[in-house]
Amino acid sequence: MEADKRVLTGIEHVDGIAVLTMRRPERRNALSLAMMRELTERLRELGKDASVRVIVIAAEGSAFCAGHDLSELRGRDEDAYREIFDACVCLMEAIHDVAQPVIAEVERIATAAGCQLVAACDLAVASTEATFATPGVRIGLFCSTPMVPLTRAVGRKRAMEMLLTGSPIDAQTACAWGLVNRVVPPEQLRDTVLALARHIAEASGAVIGIGKRAFYEQIDRSERDAYIYTKDVMTRNALAEQAQEGIGAFLEKRPPHWKG
Repeated sequence: MEADKRVLTGIEHVDGIAVLTMRRPERRNALSLAMMRELTERLRELGKDASVRVIVIAAEGSAFCAGHDLSELRGRDEDAYREIFDACVCLMEAIHDVAQPVIAEVERIATAAGCQLVAACDLAVASTEATFATPGVRIGLFCSTPMVPLTRAVGRKRAMEMLLTGSPIDAQTACAWGLVNRVVPPEQLRDTVLALARHIAEASGAVIGIGKRAFYEQIDRSERDAYIYTKDVMTRNALAEQAQEGIGAFLEKRPPHWKG
């Protein structure tokens, strides 16, 4: 595994998987403006790298992410706040914009914008020591942007409970509610994430990209509009070389040979 270091984040590559690690443990990986911009830049770079099949977002230290850096949210003017929250939205949108699936590897606490980061990822695996919360209401700053992916992940009533109370939920509850996909002991977390990523990477990267984009395009449409959109996607997908190769391999009982 080769390391590529920067100030606030690092990237390690293994078997076509890029592990993007937040490296600000002394501030519990709080999302400063610089951190959000660096994460966004990293994601966009990885999104253009055809050798990367899956992206993992991980963290060093005692927290996955404690949310926004509160030292940047005191005594600023309107333009400064808009800049911070614009950067946050850009980060969350970058996760959806890259063609590769993005998996959150959550070992410990994820609160406020940190919980938002988990909810925005395509998949999430948590350790049994992880907890999740949107406690902004307790300090007078409602978690309005975190509610966007949170509501889409866990539903209205559960999201409202988290948002209105600020109370944390444990990893098992987060899994039952749909915020994370799997919960494992801490010592199994990285191996479980990499196993999931490798399984995904066995499929055609081009087809994964088609499917990921289609998923987010259809998710908020009416059922009829979603069908109109996705049947067009499937038609174009069926014409692609990857589909013809995959169908042929299945019928001929052989492994597929993906190109592109």
